[in-house]
Amino acid sequence: MAKQNVAEQFVDILVRAGVKRLYGVVGDSLNPVVDAVRRNAAIDWIHVRHEETAAFAAGAEAQITGKLAACAGSCGPGNLHLINGLYDAHRSMAPVIALASHIPSSEIGLGYFQETHPDRLFSECSYYSELISNPRQMPRLLQTAIQHAVGRRGVGVVSLPGDIADQPAPEKAAQTAIVTSRPSVRPGDAEIDKLVEMIDEADRVTLFCGSGTAGAHAEVMELAGKIKSPVGHALRGKEWIQYDNPYDVGMSGLLGYGAAYEATHECDLLILLGTDFPYNAFLPDDVQIAQIDVRPENLGRRSKLDLAVWGDAKETLRCLIPRVRTKENRRFLDKMLRKHADALEGVVKAYTRKVEKHLPVHPEYVASVLDEVADDDAVFTVDTGMCNVWAARYLSPNGRRRIIGSFSHGSMANALPMAIGAQFTDRDRQVISLSGDGGFSMLMGDFLTLVQYGLPVKVVVFDNSSLGMVELEMMVAGLPAYGTTNRNPDFAAVARACGAHGIRVEKPKQLAGALKDAFGHKGPALVDVVTDPNALSIPPKIRREMVTGFALSASKVVLEGGVGRMVQMARSNLRNVPRP
Repeated sequence: MAKQNVAEQFVDILVRAGVKRLYGVVGDSLNPVVDAVRRNAAIDWIHVRHEETAAFAAGAEAQITGKLAACAGSCGPGNLHLINGLYDAHRSMAPVIALASHIPSSEIGLGYFQETHPDRLFSECSYYSELISNPRQMPRLLQTAIQHAVGRRGVGVVSLPGDIADQPAPEKAAQTAIVTSRPSVRPGDAEIDKLVEMIDEADRVTLFCGSGTAGAHAEVMELAGKIKSPVGHALRGKEWIQYDNPYDVGMSGLLGYGAAYEATHECDLLILLGTDFPYNAFLPDDVQIAQIDVRPENLGRRSKLDLAVWGDAKETLRCLIPRVRTKENRRFLDKMLRKHADALEGVVKAYTRKVEKHLPVHPEYVASVLDEVADDDAVFTVDTGMCNVWAARYLSPNGRRRIIGSFSHGSMANALPMAIGAQFTDRDRQVISLSGDGGFSMLMGDFLTLVQYGLPVKVVVFDNSSLGMVELEMMVAGLPAYGTTNRNPDFAAVARACGAHGIRVEKPKQLAGALKDAFGHKGPALVDVVTDPNALSIPPKIRREMVTGFALSASKVVLEGGVGRMVQMARSNLRNVPRP
């Protein structure tokens, strides 16, 4: 039996950790590892056109599956391209292991061709970033990186010189157990006792939920029903909390809608549940606040807390629900539900009025039709910018759909690469990329990756020939839009030239048919929708704080527009409100 080299051992460890794919671009120092992948039937090499795409794809795969994913880049410029996608994965709490291949070990520190110091470069976007300098070091170091990524839910980086990768692996290397799942974290009894006391003493309690409530929908609804609490959410909490929620009062934040802002400010006790909501201007400073989070470093860094509770949302609520007293008074909850419905009713017509005749097409209308024709278990990947607005307001979660984007890092060009990673997890599941024309064109080369692997991703381009969100920021700041215009090709024609299915939509009446046609196509497809660049309106009065941070309540938010099918939910929830 031939003796293993370090690269082969490296790949074997990835496989034992559950990694099924390694995304990257081949080259020089990385070649021994890629060759080891070629000879290992348990793992696939996914050749992308840009390493940034590799990191985004790995991060998306990790978010969809909850399991470890991996990407790789060759020495110097190759692994440098990973950094933006790794930042996003790290801030999205996606367990990703990254291989930063390195120059020959004898040349490190001597200004060699393509020399960088990846173990230093990636330290800010990872929990672990170290250099392998000896073959005997590799198994333990890689295991440590994996356990950081899985245990802390983020990125682990291993820098491996190409010459060491090609060396013989040490004989009888220990095969130590690898941690591939995380435990539940229960708060201490003292914290539970105090939280029960605070809830029982408060007349008006609001729950504000983030992505940390994943898997805890039933518990959140049970607690809200027992204590008659309105339930709001941040953008990353939308997919986990908005559906089947009779206590829903919408979303707070820059893209907020409904009564979430009022509910968080008019309560006696605000419970921040599994959220590291970054916009402290939207949080109150004159109510009691308790925060529950599995990451202790998140506790209290956005607002002053009256109680910090270290635990994951599901386990904490399981401890809490049997102990809190049932509240009978619904006045606060019903008031917020009415406010929420009124707020949505006031804007819902923005995307339904005369849309069949409006040219260019309303982007709101595109998103609402997309929501209606997409599968009930579709995965939506969303570009940063105006696509975030449309996703927040028009995509309807149902417990089976997924909505992922660069919601914490805020990178452009994330939707298409994320769609690649999402589609590789299940070729039979519908994956839809909501791409802005700016974001799509930035990493457009990886549309070829869809074609090369026959991935049936459906790309919907919101083509307004501009960087819409940037234009809005400039206008709110009193500046003329400058440097934001894109001169675009016919993206559908580009898609067809690449060997994919491409459709261009310029009239509203073409939209539904074009989307259904694309979704019915077995391979990759692109729908290029020419949308109205003036879809947003500026409020009549601009306050100074809008210039620096959009520090607005939902009722005063700059981004006006419809809210899609959410108004139907609000109307339905009002049936639970007793008539006066």
